[in-house]
Amino acid sequence: MGVTMDGTKQQRRGNTRQRIQDVALELFAEQGYEKTSLREIAERLDVTKAALYYHFKTKEEIIVSLFEDLTQPMEDLIEWGRQQPHTLETKQEIVRRYSQALVGAEPLFRFMQENQATVRELRIGDIFKDRMRCLRDIMIDPTAPLVEQVRCVSAIFTLHAGMFVMQDLEGDPEKRREAVLEVAVDLVTQAHRGAQPEV
Repeated sequence: MGVTMDGTKQQRRGNTRQRIQDVALELFAEQGYEKTSLREIAERLDVTKAALYYHFKTKEEIIVSLFEDLTQPMEDLIEWGRQQPHTLETKQEIVRRYSQALVGAEPLFRFMQENQATVRELRIGDIFKDRMRCLRDIMIDPTAPLVEQVRCVSAIFTLHAGMFVMQDLEGDPEKRREAVLEVAVDLVTQAHRGAQPEV
């Protein structure tokens, strides 16, 4: 697993557009979105403002593009999930793939959590809610008991909670991620069992 993730990081670093996105997110995290200017982003990148301007005209463009890039794996997962049979295996696989997608999108999620007003203004929040609804619809079986539907949806939010609530705990982040994933997969598995009619 480690190899592919570092591979993507390397790729991101080599690409100017992505370097701009990464540095912008760092600055937004340090001093807030409102207080960060395009000039500061250019300075930290050690490029001219014109070079930055070639890729992005505004901070909004940077955030929206980041959002689109980093949530693309979710979009792909939703597309994939829609074409799969409604089985326990499918749901477990969705949870696993979503957990993986969240690793790459973690800085963006932190931004969204800390800059909710901006997120609302840029309509990123709406797009995100829409994606979460699509994911929910793939995860839940409308004929299942309500408790089991809640379990399925909770699996997704367990992954989110794991990302935020557990990030400052001691220990290996990969082990933490595996533990959170195990709990999420358990929820889906329990929900599936609970939804089966008694024989």
